[in-house]
Amino acid sequence: MPPFRIAHLSDPHLPSPPVTLREIRLKRLVSGLAWRGKRHHHRPEVLRAIVADIAAAAPDHTAVTGDLTNFSTQAEYAAAAGWLSSLGAPDAVTVSPGNHDALVGSADLARFGPWRSWLGDDGQTFPFVRRRGPIAFLNLSSAVPTAVHSAQGRLGGAQIARLAHALKAAAEAGLCRVVLIHHPVADGVVSTRKALIDRAELGQVLAQCGAELVLHGHAHRTALSAISGTAGPIPTLGAPSASMAPGAAEAARWHLIEVTRRANEFQIDVTVRGVGPDGGVAEIGRYRLAA
Repeated sequence: MPPFRIAHLSDPHLPSPPVTLREIRLKRLVSGLAWRGKRHHHRPEVLRAIVADIAAAAPDHTAVTGDLTNFSTQAEYAAAAGWLSSLGAPDAVTVSPGNHDALVGSADLARFGPWRSWLGDDGQTFPFVRRRGPIAFLNLSSAVPTAVHSAQGRLGGAQIARLAHALKAAAEAGLCRVVLIHHPVADGVVSTRKALIDRAELGQVLAQCGAELVLHGHAHRTALSAISGTAGPIPTLGAPSASMAPGAAEAARWHLIEVTRRANEFQIDVTVRGVGPDGGVAEIGRYRLAA
């Protein structure tokens, strides 16, 4: 049986439509000042090159782990929905919201209405579960409004409890469980100011119920870590910003993840592809995650 192929990209930080006077908030103002120094590093042409490379690879499913927007305005949500459409049909693309996607305002699901088709299949709230081939994608939202100068995330006890049930059900169905979340789960990947507040509680559930892979973004760099699982360490893989220009932090990359069933286990192979100084996208390396 051929491998199931997943494209993972993150933090595209799409170009922002102007913020209207009605939408001005203190945190948007502070974030806007910070964005003025960063926006020149996030290049639309770089993101287009990454997206074109993903399209050429023709993955079975694409996972986007957050920060499509910068200020979480309605115009940005609508523009991001158009961009998601360019990645593929909604049933072949899943998006997990990031902290910039909930910069201010309410934390409820309604704010992501324009993205509903890309969040998951049937269900009323996070985590949404999507079964595709041998994979169960468990889509979490760590996107909540926080104080000025904070980029933290939170899942909340109810979402973590629902995840436990979903992980157990997916295991009973013999599926490879891939958890999608914006904020890193492992300790030390980002500073406290940017961390997932309840990652210890999430870690307890993952240790008790297990998973085969966690995909995240947020750090704007490649991050390969591991956390405790039922049958051994669970690999956690973070992708850098998909729009970051060469020469500014870690240039844009994406991961092609191939999942192959081997008896009662899953073999997971990763190919890293990234943009070079000439603007082209090429293979950087490949490796196999420990089973």
